[in-house]
Amino acid sequence: MPKADIGLIGLAVMGQNLVLNMADNGYRVAVFNRTTSKVDEFLEGPAKGTTIIGTHSLEALVEALAVPRKVMLMVKAGEVVDRFIDMLVPLLEPGDVIIDGGNSHYPDTSRRVAYLRDKGLRFIGTGISGGEEGARHGPSIMPGGDPQAWPLVKDIFQSIAAKVDGEPCCQWVGQDGAGHFVKMVHNGIEYGDMQLICEAYALMESALEMSHDQMHDIFADWNSGVLDSYLIEITADILAKRDEDGAPLVTKILDTAGQKGTGKWTGISALDLGVPLTLIGEAVFARVLSSLKDERTRASRRLGPRPKRTVPGDRQDLVRALHDALYASKIISYAQGFMLMREAARVQGWDLNYGEIALMWRGGCIIRSKFLGNIKAAFDSNPQLDNLVLDDFFTTALKDAEPGWRKAVVLAVEQGIATPAFASALAYFDGYRSERLPANLLQAQRDYFGAHSYERVDKPRGEFFHTDWTGHGGKVASTTYEV
Repeated sequence: MPKADIGLIGLAVMGQNLVLNMADNGYRVAVFNRTTSKVDEFLEGPAKGTTIIGTHSLEALVEALAVPRKVMLMVKAGEVVDRFIDMLVPLLEPGDVIIDGGNSHYPDTSRRVAYLRDKGLRFIGTGISGGEEGARHGPSIMPGGDPQAWPLVKDIFQSIAAKVDGEPCCQWVGQDGAGHFVKMVHNGIEYGDMQLICEAYALMESALEMSHDQMHDIFADWNSGVLDSYLIEITADILAKRDEDGAPLVTKILDTAGQKGTGKWTGISALDLGVPLTLIGEAVFARVLSSLKDERTRASRRLGPRPKRTVPGDRQDLVRALHDALYASKIISYAQGFMLMREAARVQGWDLNYGEIALMWRGGCIIRSKFLGNIKAAFDSNPQLDNLVLDDFFTTALKDAEPGWRKAVVLAVEQGIATPAFASALAYFDGYRSERLPANLLQAQRDYFGAHSYERVDKPRGEFFHTDWTGHGGKVASTTYEV
């Protein structure tokens, strides 16, 4: 029997669909699952009639592979990945490749690259986005790790990836944990996009008192313009779905949102690196707040309902304002995400190609959208761009959207409807474009109570001063501060 081109461990939904995708593209795949009955069920079910090879042990899986062997793990992130790596190492030979396709935390990937390099093995940690549909028909794939491993898997990955204008949504991201870092930021942006859409929905439903059919029509219309994206598309579909009793199904779903940790990791990385990732942070906290359902129910009784005021103005004008708020906030979310990647690249020594990252996200993944083409153009025009909002296209878009954006946030405040992502994005916009912020007072406070010192506008940067604010303090300053 011919040897397999690649082996895959883990036959949950993503694993099965990736295997079928590889087989469709002419690759021979060997599979293994800890519960071996799943292997048999897969071969008798979705994989029936294909060249996919089923195995019932890791030894049999490795034996079925052509050299250099390539083994892909599609298992739960964390200890499970490490356990499989430890079981595979004695079975593999120098030059073989282990691939982790799960949502692993990027420091784990960096650690695994070094660990396996010392054993003569190569490791790739790759983000894969697109869910079940993407895995089956073309996901976005973000590989990083050992650069020597990339040529060995490039053809397979690029063959199964989504294509936009003939280009695969898969390129080498960078060494060590770069691939999983980029996937982490992708997921953080996904959190932000979803929260922004939910805030627009909340204002339509509660402030503008629109029916679900009306909201469906609006989101469907938005999907034909600058907001064209997978998440807007599925939102329109969701709003049109009816339950068995004819009521909109979405109204029957409990309002508590789950999460798997990548959004939290994105926020923690931003804090560690000193990047103001305010919108994604608010999106994560909004999910946390939603989980406090029982407390929120009690608080609604104790604190009273939200204020319901007559909504002034033309409804269509307000819908346009919501559109502009969503578009402008989306720009801010991506700008913050790319800021985070730029700072991580500086600290980690990664050579990230931001235009290629935008291209990888244009198809296959959850945040795929028309908008990403503009991001790629921005970085193609200026690879050293500090912030997306400084690109001419996005500067103009933000200025054009600003009046509606403010109108939407004011509407939310007056109606007592929480829109933390809209509001935090606007606050970031106002703060980022402010030549002077009130941090001068903050530094005075820090110097007053802690002698932390400050810089002066009339002196060179890097020269620090301390004031004896009370008249009975000392002249000795504390350590300086980091900016």
